[in-house]
Amino acid sequence: MAVLAWLIIPCVAAVLATVWAGWAQRAPRATGDPASLAEHQRFMAAMQRTTAGGGPEDRSGR
Repeated sequence: MAVLAWLIIPCVAAVLATVWAGWAQRAPRATGDPASLAEHQRFMAAMQRTTAGGGPEDRSGR
């Protein structure tokens, strides 16, 4: 019986590895162009907000 228990461990690991590999190799979800463009515009706006007014030249009072 102990031999079967030691045999089950690698079998379960192989099944889990197969499931994980299938999950990792799945095709990414396609996003439509309008959604992707809107997401990019939101990203660019956020980047401009975080970088605007933060440089050392803005702190010098000139």
